[in-house]
Amino acid sequence: MSGGNGASPRPQEEPGIVAVRTGMFGADGPGDTSGYGRLRRTIRQPEGTPRPYGGWFDEVADELAAALSEHGASFAAAVPRVVVDRDELTFVVAREWLLPVATALRDVPRLRFELCCSVSGVHYPHDEGGELHAVYHFLSVTHNRRLRVEVSCPDGDPRIPSIVAVYPTADWHERETYDFFGIVFDGHPGLTRIQLPDDWDGHPQRKDYPLGGIPVEYPGVSVPAPDERRSYH
Repeated sequence: MSGGNGASPRPQEEPGIVAVRTGMFGADGPGDTSGYGRLRRTIRQPEGTPRPYGGWFDEVADELAAALSEHGASFAAAVPRVVVDRDELTFVVAREWLLPVATALRDVPRLRFELCCSVSGVHYPHDEGGELHAVYHFLSVTHNRRLRVEVSCPDGDPRIPSIVAVYPTADWHERETYDFFGIVFDGHPGLTRIQLPDDWDGHPQRKDYPLGGIPVEYPGVSVPAPDERRSYH
């Protein structure tokens, strides 16, 4: 699948690279009028960071590992990858362990991430087996710390547990991520579209969603769909 997002599958000999993107604005072939047709950019999943992580990151990892052990899980099984990049900490969590991780982040006194600030989606069409990602940002008011959690699921089974029972603020964020990316949050109290009509076809922030085709209507004026506004022929 290359035409829809201007990317080709990752080179197998280069670990961590999801795809290679050419051109600009997702254009592929003669439709690219930007003049950047020779631009080449790799799309890379960050590799895991070895310990020590530095600062308070090691303390958070240790506290989370201790809490998960009470549920019979090893830290490596529940959090297969830890990424420290640009002085930010990300736990890449296996989806079946998301709820225990979220509960520990909230309840363990030395963690105490009281607030889930946002839930958003990412689509990597060429990341086989993990095409859809949900990204969570947590804030500890008590300790003045921020933490990112990332969970992936395949296109063929786009399901991730809902954390609304643990963090009620995630309610509308999960609905928006479902609306635009098609990730189904199991256990959500009312998982319906939040911005698009209920009968909308598809999820428009996925990279395989077609551009254009939908005119925009305002009172007294109709704006043609993007693919009908200009001709390159």
